Amino acid sequence: MLRVLAFLLLAATVPWVYAKEAAPTIADSNAPLAEDLRNQVREKMRQGSSDSEILAYMVARYGDFVLYRPPFKLTTALLWFGPLLLLAGGFLVLVRRILRRRPAKDFEITASERTRAAELLAGNEAERR
Repeated sequence: MLRVLAFLLLAATVPWVYAKEAAPTIADSNAPLAEDLRNQVREKMRQGSSDSEILAYMVARYGDFVLYRPPFKLTTALLWFGPLLLLAGGFLVLVRRILRRRPAKDFEITASERTRAAELLAGNEAERR
């Protein structure tokens, strides 16, 4: 029985996607789901359920998402590959933006505009001295 409690204390309601240090155990979490899990584990232990029965009950009620390492299935594929897909998607957006970046156009200026720019720059040089 203690093995089930220890396992469920380690089992986070958040999958491995997040850092293990960041994922609170059900014992540390104040979330309603964690409180519900703690109460149900205690109740099942009082009823004399075995470790495997308690785990089966939790998985049946909440799905594989309550397990610390959910098994790879079609329903949990997003848990396993979601972070990688988000990273790849961000990288593709970045590459696409870089490749679509247009080079700055060279503007042709007239002789009068060139003279006016030179006068303005000369005026700034005189002010700095």
